[in-house]
Order: sequence, then structure tokens, then C-alpha cells
Amino acid sequence: MRRTLATTLLCLAFSVAQLASAADTACGTLESAATAATGGVFALKEGEPVDLVREGRRVHGALHVYRDDAVYRVYWQPQGSAENYVLATEGENSVRLVATPPRGSPVAQGPGTLPRQQVLSCPSL
Repeated sequence: MRRTLATTLLCLAFSVAQLASAADTACGTLESAATAATGGVFALKEGEPVDLVREGRRVHGALHVYRDDAVYRVYWQPQGSAENYVLATEGENSVRLVATPPRGSPVAQGPGTLPRQQVLSCPSL
């Protein structure tokens, strides 16, 4: 009985882990518009050209950086769109793009650079 229960719990835990990782599959990447020269790394600064690459399609955009006390918020805005998407960190090299109005005060420079980011939630563009 204990062995069956342990096996069942192990299978259940494995299934839940598979569902969690399947939900976090990248739908695209956010990378420097000058990828060949930078390897996808982009600076967190106002107006930095950054593209969303999804299914072989490149959507050009730019970063906007805001600061609220010690907190920086970085937003990506697709070219020709009024919508801003905050880069919500989901680990070291992945983000979610969440449509939201900017918060804080605009600043020219942010806190450094980021490598190419896996995007876990892509807006429909």
C-alpha cells in the first residue's frame, strides 16, 4: 500500500512538473535589433532598439525606462503602437511582456544590460 501510494504521488508530482514547464515554453525572444553585432545583448536605456522575434517574424520596437525610487521598470513598445509592455522578469534569461501603462519617472539610463531574453507570454501583434 505504501509503495503504491509513493509511486502514485511521484507520478502526480512528475505530471505537475511537466505541466508547469509546458506552460512556461517560450513563444519568442526579445533581442537587440543589432543582433549580429551584439549577440542579442541590449542596453537598458531609453530608446534602445529591441526586437521581438516570434515564429521567424521580427517586430521592431524600442525600450522605455522608468524609475520609482530604487526600482527600475523597463517597457518595450512595438514600432507604430501606443501600447507599452513591461518586462516582467521570470528568471535569469526570461520575461513576460505584460501590457500596462508606465509607472515612475522616465530616465535616460537603466541598470545595465540584458542578454537575449526568452519571452514566455507574447502579445498578439
